[in-house]
Amino acid sequence: MTHTRGEPVEILLAEDNPGDAKLTRKALKQGDIINNLHVVTDGVKAMSYLNQEGEYADRPRPDLVLLDLNMPRKDGREVLKEVKEDPDLRRIPVVVMTSSAAEEDIIRSYDLHANAYLTKPIDFDGFLDVVGSIEEFWLSVVKMPPE
Repeated sequence: MTHTRGEPVEILLAEDNPGDAKLTRKALKQGDIINNLHVVTDGVKAMSYLNQEGEYADRPRPDLVLLDLNMPRKDGREVLKEVKEDPDLRRIPVVVMTSSAAEEDIIRSYDLHANAYLTKPIDFDGFLDVVGSIEEFWLSVVKMPPE
């Protein structure tokens, strides 16, 4: 992920809960990193977006994916598996951001090569903290290979 200060970071949020999507958008707006947040509401749309197919053909490749596990049509586990098995997509960092704190979900996500696993907080301040930590670490500290 190479971007200069002032150049927006492209973020794909795969999230079917409109409230959580709104909180994520609001938290990212309050951060220091300029970003373009693209939201899809199910796993099929997430894969179409990532593969730049159909209505997403002209969309930019994301620098980061925030992925909910429990989505309709294709769940986050399936999306994560497909992304990490695809040579064109596997370098995109995928942060699982879900309400599940179940040990089996955490283990399975890392087995599928998630880059991080975060449990969604229930209040806005907690949400700000989590999204801020994502922004600070993945968009400011980590050096990613070029596409």
